[in-house]
Amino acid sequence: MYRTHTCGELRLADAGKTVTLAGWVQRARDLGGLTFIDLRDRYGITQLSFNMERDKALCEQARQLGREFVVQATGTVKERESKNTNIPTGEVELIVTGLKVLNGAKTPPFTIEEETDGGDELRMKYRYLDLRRPTIRKNFELRHRMAIEVRNYLSAQHFLEVETPVLIKSTPEGARDFVVPSRMHQGEFYALPQSPQTFKQLLMVAGFDRYFQIVKCFRDEDLRADRQPEFTQIDCEMAFVEQEDILNTFEGLAKHLFRTVLGKEFNAPFPRMPFDEAMKRYGSDKPDLRFGMAFQELNDLTQGKGFKVFDEAELVVGINAEGCAHWSRKQTDALIDFVKKPQVGATGIVFVKWTEEGLKSTVDKFYAPEVVQQWAARFGMKQGDLLCVMAGKADKTRKQLNELRLHLGDLLGLRDPWTFAPLWVVDFPLLEQDEESGNWHAMHHPFTAPKPEDAAKLFAGQDLGSVRANAYDLVINGTEIGGGSIRIHDRAMQEAMFRVLGFSDADARHKFGFLMDAFEYGAPPHGGCAFGFDRWVALFGGRSDIREFIAFPKNNAGRDMMIDAPSTIDAVQLKELGLEVKG
Repeated sequence: MYRTHTCGELRLADAGKTVTLAGWVQRARDLGGLTFIDLRDRYGITQLSFNMERDKALCEQARQLGREFVVQATGTVKERESKNTNIPTGEVELIVTGLKVLNGAKTPPFTIEEETDGGDELRMKYRYLDLRRPTIRKNFELRHRMAIEVRNYLSAQHFLEVETPVLIKSTPEGARDFVVPSRMHQGEFYALPQSPQTFKQLLMVAGFDRYFQIVKCFRDEDLRADRQPEFTQIDCEMAFVEQEDILNTFEGLAKHLFRTVLGKEFNAPFPRMPFDEAMKRYGSDKPDLRFGMAFQELNDLTQGKGFKVFDEAELVVGINAEGCAHWSRKQTDALIDFVKKPQVGATGIVFVKWTEEGLKSTVDKFYAPEVVQQWAARFGMKQGDLLCVMAGKADKTRKQLNELRLHLGDLLGLRDPWTFAPLWVVDFPLLEQDEESGNWHAMHHPFTAPKPEDAAKLFAGQDLGSVRANAYDLVINGTEIGGGSIRIHDRAMQEAMFRVLGFSDADARHKFGFLMDAFEYGAPPHGGCAFGFDRWVALFGGRSDIREFIAFPKNNAGRDMMIDAPSTIDAVQLKELGLEVKG
């Protein structure tokens, strides 16, 4: 037996017991006649005590231990003279009578502590060392607990967990597929699933009624803090339901997780906001409602006054930063510098301050005081507030102002990670049009049903920009946690959707004939939701970077620095697959 107890288990009540521990050397302290070793395992840290007078040879052996050596120690539990109240085992230590080195270790390339000196790339290269850090370990304890609670809730709601294939057919779902060449069918390829979308719909046709899966999905797309090429979804589908049934079911899942994992109660229903309202009031389909600063439009109060920037703009819109009128010129210039960054792309900001001297704007020579007073009234400004106004093309300006709003939220400390503001965004457009080609694309995916009252427009192929999707997203703190829709379950409507998206009948048949055939064998009305499990865990962990909650993530270039993937394959494998690499 390598150990009788873990390194996080012993307490004062265990004093006098003879125990055996095993783990890694966290740190050593040589005090001359005394040597102390902090021994770490997944469960915690226990101090090992060695005394030169008691056992010189054993003490000398302990002095030879390096960081991250794997050792086994046997001894007697004793109350510590100098207690450490920062750790659960801090009242006791182990008086070691036997020590065995199970494996030596090279000096690690970074410190394995709560806060490390290793950069991202170094930590990813030696991820197996990074995972030893208590901070990271706690992330995976959180992930594990959330997975269990997801299964508990959905199982209690009569959902059945079903595994769907990983090697599937390449189908367009908005992002690029990862493709896998077939050795047995040379020249043909599998794809890794972007989601189990069509399979979960087929399970509804099969009569499974309620399905879920915590499943790996794959998308070959550019990366950022909340996106990885392989990620995990909580994937769900329900038959014989309307949108209200789905929202209630999965709002219940969210409340269950908040309650069981974070101890937070949400008794009131989550608010709901139509897509058009979210874009108009916040410039985003995933607004952060932890703080205010809702947009107000000013076209009627600003145009036709001789100020060219506003007169020529499609939209003049602003936000009120409450209590910021005291900001200096340096601080407001910093805001202008922020919006001029390439990732925001704005040209500037017009400011209005309400100080003790009254209202003062940066465009006073164009606008009479009574007009600026009208601006202030629209925003409900009061003394001490700072108004920030931007202008330009409507969609672009809303997005730029959204970036400024979030930036101000950060500067003002309004985005507390432990305050949660959930929101359902509903009534998305079904389609969006490419400005250059004029082609229509599915805003979510091509299996999303239109609102029943808009279905005739889809069949007719007319006024497509006004067709609303029977779709919904769950947004928490400005992060899209998940979303879904009522699905098309009728072959004629699915064919109409494919036509609008530019599929020929032959192409639709080739890619999705299996699904449309299934619709002819009694497909029930159905819909579902998929949640980004990595994002949800990161949110509950108070972080934005999902890599901290994925055991072996890729870096921002999509590479696994630890195993050096992707990599080339040898000529023999290429020949077996019937492939030739060019370039």
